[in-house]
Amino acid sequence: MTHPHSVVTGSMCAASVRCYAAAVCSGTLLVDLDERRLPLRHSHHRYRIDGPNGIQTLTIPLEGSTNNMMTPLKDVLISEHGNWRRLHWGALFSAYGRSPYFDYAADDLSRVIHGSQRYLHEFNRQLHEVIVDFMDLNVETLYIQGGQFPLDTIDLRGRIGTKKADTLPITDVPYYQMWTGNNAFRADLSILDLMMNMGREGIFTLLKMGENLFKK
Repeated sequence: MTHPHSVVTGSMCAASVRCYAAAVCSGTLLVDLDERRLPLRHSHHRYRIDGPNGIQTLTIPLEGSTNNMMTPLKDVLISEHGNWRRLHWGALFSAYGRSPYFDYAADDLSRVIHGSQRYLHEFNRQLHEVIVDFMDLNVETLYIQGGQFPLDTIDLRGRIGTKKADTLPITDVPYYQMWTGNNAFRADLSILDLMMNMGREGIFTLLKMGENLFKK
């Protein structure tokens, strides 16, 4: 069941499970392409996965001239420095190649990872569309400019998906993770972790996580 609210999380790269819990429990996700807070946001071009060697942060390199406070998100350019696309795909394959759902999502993910996107928001949007489609998430995503949000919008920018843990009423609900073994559950990873380990069943985890977010 969705709630009569929209949430703004910004354009994130394979955002965290917590971010997707907020989006799913809202039903409407807003992305402001004129956002100018990129350097303050950790998740625009970074995402965390869990593999055989533990948690790994993957970063998309950006053109230095566009990675500054005054550049709107719609103009932020991806750099092809360091052959990052091949490295990201190798890391994803190492982490999730033997997971229950990797083979089903691999072609679509590879198409995005190995794409020719020049702008960061294009890459993030294409990856987001693969995730929403594969997990069958009931999320309407609207891309706007100018920051004109409806009155019922909850702005989570700077409150979620940053380097520091948030204090939002979102519960970290454990789910199957192939690399944890006897170790503790690893929370706040990229949505790709939930997607690869749980597939479409992951929506129930997201709904459970965010069920208190909109309670007054």
